[in-house]
Amino acid sequence: MNGLLIVDDEEGIRRSLNKALQREGYSIFLAQDGNEGIKIVIENVDEIDIVISDLKMPGLDGIETLSAIGNINPEITRIVLTGYGTMESAIQATNEGIDGFLTKPFDNIEIRAKIREYFLKKHLKQFVSTQILQELQKDPRTIRSRKQRTTILFTDIRGFSSISEEIDPQELAIFLNRYYFTPLSDIIFEYNGTLDKHIGDSVMVIYGAPVSYNDDALRAVLTAVKMQERIAQVSANLGSLGMMSIPMGIGISTGEVVVGIFGSTRKKEYTAIGSPVNIAARLEKIALEGQILISEDTFQEVYHEIEAEEIDIVNIRGIGRKMRIYNVLGVKS
Repeated sequence: MNGLLIVDDEEGIRRSLNKALQREGYSIFLAQDGNEGIKIVIENVDEIDIVISDLKMPGLDGIETLSAIGNINPEITRIVLTGYGTMESAIQATNEGIDGFLTKPFDNIEIRAKIREYFLKKHLKQFVSTQILQELQKDPRTIRSRKQRTTILFTDIRGFSSISEEIDPQELAIFLNRYYFTPLSDIIFEYNGTLDKHIGDSVMVIYGAPVSYNDDALRAVLTAVKMQERIAQVSANLGSLGMMSIPMGIGISTGEVVVGIFGSTRKKEYTAIGSPVNIAARLEKIALEGQILISEDTFQEVYHEIEAEEIDIVNIRGIGRKMRIYNVLGVKS
């Protein structure tokens, strides 16, 4: 997907925006009113990921047009273009879930930067640190699907199924959010990881995508070490209050994956697909409470900074080959 739809009843505005945005590599679609814009989205729903609509138009106005488009595909970034940036229209747009405003007259450089900002914030602000988001705003093409060497981290609470059966669902949600997901997320962002998803009590994190550094594997392992330290502190505090602890295991693997935005028109997510994801998930499953298990490829990238002991070669279920795996003991002084 790299389509951008411009909806405006003024031909001069459509032409100006088309000229300003083509150089960004978008496939541009043009509509002269809201109904035509909605029709174009329906016919090209798998192609269009950004819509810019004038606020004041004959027939459907911009808010009505963008609201209808959001019902077709809520993942589309929707932006209002207006020369009438009143507080009333801003409040209405916010209530309708519109992602941003552009004002007329517009500067070409500024409008390109704003569109990148709104698109990236909509899709990634919950998953990456502010630092990575700022880097992505320079080139949003970074999140397009591609092969990339990454390090994948999985966490999971040991014995969570039995724990969840003993606690009221509402209390369980509050407990996990406060004592597990929130502290782990803070550490993930501290080390510039990409928070991929929560799967029940499991957390998946990507290092090396959408932005790659030369120490992705090391940051993943440092994240894991700090996670175990933080959860140990949390568990000790909970124990002193007579509450349950949080026994956690972590698995980490490094290798080439396919990264990008995957999913349907109703639900998409930025994620990674490939063997390292499966290996990290398997290592997390066999990790004991407090353990951090890493693959051979990860070890080779971090051994100069990390203390680790080799575990016997194992045949990990679903991988189809035996592997050397390592238990992380800590950070070298």
